[in-house]
Amino acid sequence: MRFLDFNVEEITALKIEADKPIADRDFLSPYVWKDQDKYRMLVRSAPQTLSETGNTGTIHYGERDDGVSFRVHYTPIIAPSTDLDIGGCEDPTVLFWNGEFVVYYTGVDKSRAAGQMLYASGAALDTLTKRGVAYASTKTEGNTKEATVARTADGRWRLFYEYARQDASLIGLALGDGIAGPWSEQPSPFSPREHDWDNWHLSTGPLLTTDPDMPVMFYNGATRDARWRIGWVAFDRDCTRVVDRCVEPLVVPPPPKCRADTDIAFAASVIACDAEISHLYFSRADQLLFRAIVRRS
Repeated sequence: MRFLDFNVEEITALKIEADKPIADRDFLSPYVWKDQDKYRMLVRSAPQTLSETGNTGTIHYGERDDGVSFRVHYTPIIAPSTDLDIGGCEDPTVLFWNGEFVVYYTGVDKSRAAGQMLYASGAALDTLTKRGVAYASTKTEGNTKEATVARTADGRWRLFYEYARQDASLIGLALGDGIAGPWSEQPSPFSPREHDWDNWHLSTGPLLTTDPDMPVMFYNGATRDARWRIGWVAFDRDCTRVVDRCVEPLVVPPPPKCRADTDIAFAASVIACDAEISHLYFSRADQLLFRAIVRRS
């Protein structure tokens, strides 16, 4: 058994430039990747109140050279427009496959009480076409969202996702022949731990694959009162068995200024710089964005 651990060396607040009205909105779910020496990002802009827009948010594109400052474009690349997402568009995850961008996202229905994982694709991020449901909610797995997607050794697709059951968020796993399935449900990859910081809620985070024999997910865990922290879990090569898991959370938000504030740190994406250093992007308090420099030991 190899010893595995991660340490946060530095946390930097992202600087977001945007035109009004989105400049005054909260930003969540920063999916950041690097392409041709430029850092690119999809991010959700959320209105301060639902009465402002009638929906929970839209998904926008941003870019910059340093990975910390981003210019976010005012026109959304995915916005509410169908019965499946008229209540809001959230939680982007980006995949580039067969010459096209594929964006998984959460579509919130018109009641704004439920959603499920949808997807859009296109040759460019500003010409995406909505394709419909990527992974549907069911009676036993509601609110499917927060996609983490990777290829398997035999060329299929592995989908981690968050779902709701009995007042808890949990993580599911499915295998599919294509980017939108059809999917076959697999055993749950891991579960909440009783009497620990992640004893009630779990949500998917980004997958670090610098060591293909031991992929690592930076996941989100919480107590029943939704005090979310970021941890990590390591799998075997096929993601069928947990081989290691953090004891303490990797990222903990500072104490809220008042009890009514949200107590949340939520991982969204990771960029591997080399075998040891990664950049982990996350949101805090559902309104602020950060980059953590994480060292593997």
